[in-house]
Amino acid sequence: MEITIQSIRFESSKKLESFIQKKVKGLSKFNDDVLSADVTLKVVKPETNDNKDASIRLLLSRTEFFVQEVANTFEEAIDKCVAKLERQVVKHKEKQRTKSTPNPLKGAFENA
Repeated sequence: MEITIQSIRFESSKKLESFIQKKVKGLSKFNDDVLSADVTLKVVKPETNDNKDASIRLLLSRTEFFVQEVANTFEEAIDKCVAKLERQVVKHKEKQRTKSTPNPLKGAFENA
């Protein structure tokens, strides 16, 4: 999986980038079709609380997901984004599984 990190209006530290890499790579355990992730970080208003904005665009082979969170720290915002993406990816995988699995009860009562 290719992970692109973009910092807008500030320079991100190596520690923050490695944290993001670790968290986002963990999403691939929920779905094997993850192709890439684009992470965007920006400071909204430097003098206020909850001014760290993080967004992640996750590309799968047939679809994409996007989440955005604002928090006090970038780590907290990334944690929230990854949690949301986990739910979305798992839900998408469940939908795909139910669509591809035939219903054994479908048509069972037509001849009765």
